[in-house]
Amino acid sequence: MRVLVVEDDPDLNRQLSTALVDAGYAVDCAHDGEEGYFLGETEPYDIVILDIGLPKKDGISVLEQWRRAERNMPVILLTARDRWSDKVQGMDAGADDYLAKPFHMEELLARIRAQVRRLTGHARSEIEVGPLRLDTKTARVSMGGQPVKLTSHEYRLLAYLMHHNERVVSRTELVEHLYDQDFDRDSNTIEVFIGRLRRKIPPEMIKTVRGLGYRLTREGDES
Repeated sequence: MRVLVVEDDPDLNRQLSTALVDAGYAVDCAHDGEEGYFLGETEPYDIVILDIGLPKKDGISVLEQWRRAERNMPVILLTARDRWSDKVQGMDAGADDYLAKPFHMEELLARIRAQVRRLTGHARSEIEVGPLRLDTKTARVSMGGQPVKLTSHEYRLLAYLMHHNERVVSRTELVEHLYDQDFDRDSNTIEVFIGRLRRKIPPEMIKTVRGLGYRLTREGDES
């Protein structure tokens, strides 16, 4: 999953980015409202962490412009203010959730997981596809009860396929949602990681749909 962090405090921005990368997300960062608006307008994000008190363009204005342009990715607002009127303004502007500073990083990560579950139609933090199980709280994958050791990139790819296991996912979508904006989109990295995953889980679980992309299925499902 790919996350945009728009936060002008350099220390908090760095802390957020580090925590999100450690949790298995691909992260892009912006430090003012104009940069954040541009990235959110031009790049496909699964979720955005947006501070309200930004230089150049405030977070509420950024959010309102995104929603007018029908940019519908989930947005969690951050603010140092804790007045109910600010919360109402943010939610009315189109925010999906709201967190007042200071906050615990684990709470933010839990709220992100909840938004991703809603986005992908999963009610629980554990996702199961046949014998394959993903615990989104701990970012751990197991196969038939046995842990599967994955690199961070392998985990991102498999987690995305598991979140979207009922449909074909194109290579373009995988690149756009798994890697930050500096990723070389002309590389064959996706194919390399698909090959590695097939050596760690039953290879028939990842179907190649010629000309369309990949689909994760239950083991032995030929449909």
